[in-house]
Amino acid sequence: MKRLNIAFDAVPLISGRMTGIGWCEAGQTMALAALHPENKYTYNYFSRKDHHIKRERIKPFAGKNISLKCSHFSGYVYRAASALLPVPYSAFFGKKADITHFFNYIAPPGVHGKVVITVHDMVYKAFPETVRKRTKFMLDIGLKKSMKRADIIVTDSQFSKSEIIKYFPEYEKKIRVVPCGVDTDKFKPCGDPKKIAAVKKSLGIRGDYFLYLGTVEPRKNLERLIEAYSVFVKKAGKRPPLLVLAGGKGWLYDNIFKKVKDLGLDRYVIFTKYVPAEDMPPLMCGALSFVFPSIYEGFGMPPLEAMACGVPVLVSDSASLPEVTGDCAVVCDAFSCESIADGLLKLYLDPDLRKDLGRRGIRRAEQFTWKKSAEFLYNVYKELF
Repeated sequence: MKRLNIAFDAVPLISGRMTGIGWCEAGQTMALAALHPENKYTYNYFSRKDHHIKRERIKPFAGKNISLKCSHFSGYVYRAASALLPVPYSAFFGKKADITHFFNYIAPPGVHGKVVITVHDMVYKAFPETVRKRTKFMLDIGLKKSMKRADIIVTDSQFSKSEIIKYFPEYEKKIRVVPCGVDTDKFKPCGDPKKIAAVKKSLGIRGDYFLYLGTVEPRKNLERLIEAYSVFVKKAGKRPPLLVLAGGKGWLYDNIFKKVKDLGLDRYVIFTKYVPAEDMPPLMCGALSFVFPSIYEGFGMPPLEAMACGVPVLVSDSASLPEVTGDCAVVCDAFSCESIADGLLKLYLDPDLRKDLGRRGIRRAEQFTWKKSAEFLYNVYKELF
């Protein structure tokens, strides 16, 4: 195959608070550029102001293998305009790319060369009430057009593939599954208790704790988790483990905070600030268990990262989570407080179970490396030539 010029839309990488979509792009693109250095790779991004800040955010991902291409125009204005008008992307980023990959659902018009998009899930169709109105509006007007423009549609799991086919059966032949990965150099058992203690102190955590780490938003099922935790506290006796809800605020989070107050759990539930990437592994390693009873996930990287750290995990039986965690987690009914509470109690009372899940979780996580993910993705690109 000829030497390819591959461009990546880097919008998910320039946020000050990266989400799972950004980490997915970072993991796949960095591994791909390292595995196949014979190709040319570029991160494309818009920047109307604060160019140096955005550049500094992207540079660690680019390293020596990926170049940067900045268009000094507002990305927000371009995305809004191109949703309604055929403003060509190539007018800002040229016509040299053989492939341009957009990792956040939407491909604009007028992209030169082949177009690949990643559609992570169909939550805006399956559970529209859990999605921000602006996001739902953009997907309603733009996703179908993007899938039509795309030469290939990438998604994270077999579950997500089946969901896309359910809502958009006409694009079934375009869909390819590329599982996400986990950075096992970063997420691994922590051999330094001082790091765990330092992170706990910085976040105001004392003693044992259950940990949720992710965006604080409705589809993560946090209100039901808090209710389940309330049931657990009554069964657990004196000094139950805390419930730590860590991560950036998403949207509609007021009811989540209110639930804690209504149930009188203020001294047991800790909401942390946004957790920087370097603090995530020790925070996970210090947890009694990682809890992730989400209603809907296209993949669910946080449970996999916790498993790589050797931390026992509780997940819901919904969406892609059983596909990712296999038989290496306690599985509960996402819509049952009693089921979630029983899972918490089982993990709390059974140290042998925690040890067994921790050991098996590490082996399970080793099956999902970014290197494997990148090789899957490169094979997808090869289909286009």
